[in-house]
Amino acid sequence: MERLRYIAEKCGGTALAEILPAAAGAALEAGRLIKNLYGQAVRVDHKGVIDLVTDADRAAEAAILQILAEKTPGVSFLAEESAADFQGMPAGPAWIIDPLDGTTNFAHGFPWFGVSIAYWQEGRCRAGVIYCPMLDELFWAGENRGAWLNHNAIRVSGVALLENSLLATGFPYNVQQEPGPVLAALGRLLPKAQGVRRAGAAALDLAYVACGRLDGFWEINLKPWDTAAGQLLVTEAGGRLTDFRGRAYDPFVAEVVASNSAIHQPLVQLLADFSRG
Repeated sequence: MERLRYIAEKCGGTALAEILPAAAGAALEAGRLIKNLYGQAVRVDHKGVIDLVTDADRAAEAAILQILAEKTPGVSFLAEESAADFQGMPAGPAWIIDPLDGTTNFAHGFPWFGVSIAYWQEGRCRAGVIYCPMLDELFWAGENRGAWLNHNAIRVSGVALLENSLLATGFPYNVQQEPGPVLAALGRLLPKAQGVRRAGAAALDLAYVACGRLDGFWEINLKPWDTAAGQLLVTEAGGRLTDFRGRAYDPFVAEVVASNSAIHQPLVQLLADFSRG
């Protein structure tokens, strides 16, 4: 509750004073449920060859939807497990939700996963929360209110050279069918950076760019719930997001390059050939 009061105070006098604490409270409750199920025998189903869904995903999403429906009546939902077949940008205010980003990690007992919730209104994300339950780290951002980790303001890193940067990437669920472009992009970036990590949760990768633990991130075939909250975190922390060709980005674009801004142009130059347009 202390974190929710703090968030409300930082957003005082604006609509975000209700929206952001609602998102944070929902993320914290979902994270509590996920953490309680971590390491337990849970049902695992396949949405695709390597695309999983578990009881933890379902329980977390149900809790989030219930909390947000009570706190923000009339706002629609775009949530991974209940509305995966979406038709583009929501017409009105909407919550964009990934109840468990990193399901494969969770199912294998690898403790790198999180909850991502964003508030979409008038064609942009106005509030975003990403919660890592295993570390109890709550990342949050409000439009023109900065980016935060728990009670501390965060900023992107100051790394100025790609050769000194730590990058992250992810592999799409169809990588087994189309490994070529993914591996080619990795092969191009790997020799240029100090290191590249692939941990398997795009929302947390974006949160780590926002707080300076990573200097850049790229991935293809992402969905809105993977990046909506992270986009706001990165931009409010002073970073930049585009597609692989350097064009404007929003969560409904399937490819993303995120960075601390300083290394963005070199990243785009190396990734442009792999853009899906």
